Amino acid sequence: MIDTNLFDSVLIDPFKDGVDNLFIVSGYATSAMAFSHMNQLLNLSDKVKINLIVGMCSSAGLSISNHEGFKKLVEFDFVNKFRCSYLINNPPVHSKLYVWCKGIEPIIGFTGSANYSQRAFSASHRQREVLTQCDPIKALQYFNAIAGDTLYCEHDDAENFVTIFNDKKSQAAKKQIKDAHDNQGLIPSKYVGLMSVKISFLDNKGILPQRSGLNWGQRPEEKREPNQAYIRLPAEIYKTDFFPEKAIHFTVLTDDNKVLICSRAQENGKAIHTPHNNSLIGEYFRNRLGLGSGTLIDNVHLEKYGRSDVDFYKIDDETYYLDFSVR
Repeated sequence: MIDTNLFDSVLIDPFKDGVDNLFIVSGYATSAMAFSHMNQLLNLSDKVKINLIVGMCSSAGLSISNHEGFKKLVEFDFVNKFRCSYLINNPPVHSKLYVWCKGIEPIIGFTGSANYSQRAFSASHRQREVLTQCDPIKALQYFNAIAGDTLYCEHDDAENFVTIFNDKKSQAAKKQIKDAHDNQGLIPSKYVGLMSVKISFLDNKGILPQRSGLNWGQRPEEKREPNQAYIRLPAEIYKTDFFPEKAIHFTVLTDDNKVLICSRAQENGKAIHTPHNNSLIGEYFRNRLGLGSGTLIDNVHLEKYGRSDVDFYKIDDETYYLDFSVR
């Protein structure tokens, strides 16, 4: 039985022994976990594929942040390397099963209590889980038997067969955020009922830095991609546990219905970036500001847009809502 260091023991170490194809059945799963796991595997070898079935969709549905996150991983980030399917027929599947194969030959299997989420696999979350080895042949047979009752996450009909719901409290939060803008132009955290922080893009002198933050890529002498960017966190935020630790990825659902997979970076985790490609966050904000790709952002652009800060609302440990809207 494995009750410590689950991530390495089950999701990394077997891969080092020559397997290349992982089949997962998990009652619940998160796109942030899949993103983090895939990145670590690809750092070892590009010969890897993950096939995930999310088993509780037929009864519990799926949050919009994870649905959009899974689609993004399949269609953009890890094309032909990550597949995700939703169970659409009853009864739902609450099982947690991980079976590594070499090609289609099952080599080693694990089963137990751990869902495919960072909360389950990260020691820092202090959530107790156990997994134990099982018969890999029977494990793969179990996966294949369930697969016939699933639909790929990117399928056009996925949202017709699975209830895609707004994240916990986020539907009410979005309405309240809109009402707050319409009525007052303010978004107090006590009004929306979620923990939140407001982060300014400006420095202590009220100036948008020209070679850091949103303009981190504006260093032609270093031949950086000009869209590279990050959101600088002040000490009063990065010293708290509002955002996950540096090693943890999290999903950010934006007010214009985009999805960003983020993590903290730099010393003390004082910055938020998009680790798969740190130009993505810069491209996102330039698009919101109506600017061309790679444009140097200045105070005038923010003033014209109507704000120079962004609000983050904490939905859960792996999911956040970003509001950059204006009246």
